[in-house]
Amino acid sequence: MAAVPAAATGPLLDTPDTRTQMLAYVARRLALAVGTLLAAVLITFLLVHASDSSPGAVRLGPGATAEAVAAENEALGWNRPLYAQFLDYVGALFRGDLGTSLIDGRDIAADLADRLPVTASIAFLATLLSGVVGVLLGVTAAVRGGRLGKGITTGSGVALSLPAFWVGILLVYLISLQLGWLPATGYVDFSADPAAWLQSLLLPVLTLTVGGAAIVARTANAGMREALAQEHVRTLRAMGTPPWRIRYVHALRYASVPVVSTLGIQFIALFGGSVIIENLFALPGLGQASQAAATASDFPALVGVVVVATAVVVVINLLLDLLVAALDPKVRAA
Repeated sequence: MAAVPAAATGPLLDTPDTRTQMLAYVARRLALAVGTLLAAVLITFLLVHASDSSPGAVRLGPGATAEAVAAENEALGWNRPLYAQFLDYVGALFRGDLGTSLIDGRDIAADLADRLPVTASIAFLATLLSGVVGVLLGVTAAVRGGRLGKGITTGSGVALSLPAFWVGILLVYLISLQLGWLPATGYVDFSADPAAWLQSLLLPVLTLTVGGAAIVARTANAGMREALAQEHVRTLRAMGTPPWRIRYVHALRYASVPVVSTLGIQFIALFGGSVIIENLFALPGLGQASQAAATASDFPALVGVVVVATAVVVVINLLLDLLVAALDPKVRAA
């Protein structure tokens, strides 16, 4: 009987060498994550200070005199050396203090803590639904082939060409205005009414799923085709392994690495690019907060949004790297 290659039987054995490789990989990724976060904070901090406006001018309004603005900037510490302001800001970050808004004096950390679940829920649900639908379509196209496979591939291409903004408008017109099934705008907190919370998010999630599922379907299709052509899959066929097990256990596991990477990148893109969708559906998330802060030149609020969004993206990217490394031993050995 022919020996089955290790890639067909599951992950590598948990040996001291593999554990050492994984620990070293985790340490490298953690160091890179911390460096990325600090770099994002520094760049945003410098860009804010390079702008023409100042916190004193924002707080006092357009009618303030130059002397009053200068005095307010002095009181806010805006004229201190940049390195001193940056170090103070980083120190405040470690304490969880993002400062207060220049416009209304609200606590920025508390405000963003309320908004974060909105954006995170949209990105997570859209990524999850895109993964389920995309994998089903991609695997079906690869396994069945023929007209069905070509139809799925063509449909995915069409879905990718549709801007999310126009998809959202179309869904609002059909599902909300014409059929009256879901609310067009607004947000209900989960703690207040879980059913209403889900209803308030379904339209934006479906809007983002159209393009997301198309990307995942193409990735899963290509991965499954490549997996089914592998040598160990041919060996399994020769050994009489049931076709369903070859397709949905061995081949799908091989194809899962690019799919997981695509889903992780998709979540990051959805989380970081939520401004259009949140404004279209009037959702009080980070995207709406960033637009409001940029429009009003509310520097502390703008930096706070960037810091929170970057921290979430860095953490998700770190988890994605670790998951891919667990699925593919060659990654952590690189």
